[in-house]
Amino acid sequence: MISVIFDLDGTLVDSEPNYYESGRRTLERHGVPDFTWEQHSRFIGIGTLETLEILRERYAIAAPVEQLLAEQNAAYLELARAGTEAFPEMRAFVERLHGDGTPMAVASGSSREVIDAVLAGTGLDGLLTTVVSAEEVAQGKPAPDVFLEAARRLGADPADCVVVEDAAPGARAASAAGMGCVAVPYVAAAADDPAFATAGLLFRGGQPEFSADTAYEWLGEHRAA
Repeated sequence: MISVIFDLDGTLVDSEPNYYESGRRTLERHGVPDFTWEQHSRFIGIGTLETLEILRERYAIAAPVEQLLAEQNAAYLELARAGTEAFPEMRAFVERLHGDGTPMAVASGSSREVIDAVLAGTGLDGLLTTVVSAEEVAQGKPAPDVFLEAARRLGADPADCVVVEDAAPGARAASAAGMGCVAVPYVAAAADDPAFATAGLLFRGGQPEFSADTAYEWLGEHRAA
């Protein structure tokens, strides 16, 4: 049986604007003004902790990374609870898979507290009950750890898993885990990234192009194979 493992941010939900704003506020508090969306977009798909480690070193921020992470998580939770939208076609895909009994999990670079808040806020928590945060494994994406742990919790062989991802580091992690991949680039211009070349199904136009029906049909063919 095929199991499906979803990335959360930018894949199931449009959370990147909230991540950008929470990161911008945190950096501004520590003397880094004018952090732009363009700068943020280079870190899409990389876990919050890993991103902050890079930015802390780049901008010589004195505060420990644990403090920066706590501050950004608090700001993000405030924004997320005020409003995070699930992508409609992605919600339809999850509902269809849930209806036919397909095992599913969420594997994300976000903290467990953030994942739980977002899933609850969108009502997806009743459909996606197996959750793995990068906090629970040794390395975040592009290492395969979160996906391998999700497969373990589902009782699935990695070769029988398909990952749904929006970012190149996640696509690399899926490939490293030996899993199939449905790629829906959050930044459509990134569709030519070599990491997406390994995807079994690529929606080059990103979420506007994603179709629950197309993904479900492809998954049926993947099952048959």
